[in-house]
Amino acid sequence: MTRYVIEPEVALALAARSAAIPAGHRLLAPTLLRSQVLAQLFVEVGRGSLSRQEAGRRLDYLRDLRIRLLGDRVLQRVAWDLALELGWQDTFVAEYVALAKLQGDALVTSNPAVADAARKVVAVATIEDLLA
Repeated sequence: MTRYVIEPEVALALAARSAAIPAGHRLLAPTLLRSQVLAQLFVEVGRGSLSRQEAGRRLDYLRDLRIRLLGDRVLQRVAWDLALELGWQDTFVAEYVALAKLQGDALVTSNPAVADAARKVVAVATIEDLLA
């Protein structure tokens, strides 16, 4: 079993594809994933780049996806330390990296800058790796 930590952009890409996650893979994310995904879909509907109905379908897909959401004190402490270590301005992305460090096998990101920084402390994978 491979445990992948997914970022909001990855979650949204999976939802856009209605992707099937292979049986041997487990998904993890910090609890803030829910709010970040909701906010991003709200913005896209507001811009007119996505219908409210499609946003609802994607939210339903993500609600049905088996993602273990975590957000305990240890995760927050490690995220704080990683944000300092990596020179980031906040801890949002650091929570994903921290979770990969603590419980995941790899962080799945589509952001090249995040991938480059995260590789200093965790394994990084692509969406294609996750779906393989």
